[in-house]
Amino acid sequence: MTADRPAAVLWDLDGTLIDSEPYWMAEETLLVQRFGGTWTHEEALTLVGQGLDFSATVLQRAGVPWTSQEIIDHLTDSVMERIRGALPWRPGARELLSAVREAGVPTALVTMSIRRMAELVADAISSLDGHAAFDVIVSGSDVANSKPHPEAYLSAAAQLGVAPEDCIAIEDSPTGLAAAVASGARSIGIPLVLPLPDPDDAAAHWTVWDTLEGRTVADLAEVLSAGRAAGSHREAETESAAETGAADTRAGVQS
Repeated sequence: MTADRPAAVLWDLDGTLIDSEPYWMAEETLLVQRFGGTWTHEEALTLVGQGLDFSATVLQRAGVPWTSQEIIDHLTDSVMERIRGALPWRPGARELLSAVREAGVPTALVTMSIRRMAELVADAISSLDGHAAFDVIVSGSDVANSKPHPEAYLSAAAQLGVAPEDCIAIEDSPTGLAAAVASGARSIGIPLVLPLPDPDDAAAHWTVWDTLEGRTVADLAEVLSAGRAAGSHREAETESAAETGAADTRAGVQS
């Protein structure tokens, strides 16, 4: 890793690279209605960023009499059919991904969609750009723990041979952002259908951008550098507090 860029950029898929969340919501609604149930927008929002196993369980409770795997396969097939014609890019996502690849920075796709969905999108992007879009794909099929658990991000960093804290992760949902932050990656939130928590201070492990439009590799490097500087400041404060405490203890013993 060079000092002026991330060791890797780890991308979420649904809602971050492509605006596919409306497709998932529409297919969930159709599926529940198929069996006489109702599915509100508010209920659909509870599934944003979650693993498909979780989503299937919620849909079963809403009256879908299928197994979890049947629900997952049906939703995935339906959404894949919707995006097969044209990828619904989020503003600036394609341009930034291309810039990252052109800069020689490794990339990973980290998604809770199942592998064939992830590969469909990755292959479509690769066909557009004429080269592989991602060095590594970690999907919901590949992990035991869904986001907000950090397993998927930790796995992506390990497969790339880089430390998570040297990576930038890009997410759109609170659940995904929590997973990225928990992995140790410096994280960027690009909100879509759900609001994201504002960083509580400059030392927070994430930042929030309104859009990826106009963003560059230099912007990613700046976020990483700011995170490292904040981390060094926290460490210095901790060491200073420890030294002060030790001095106070010695003074108390001597008196």
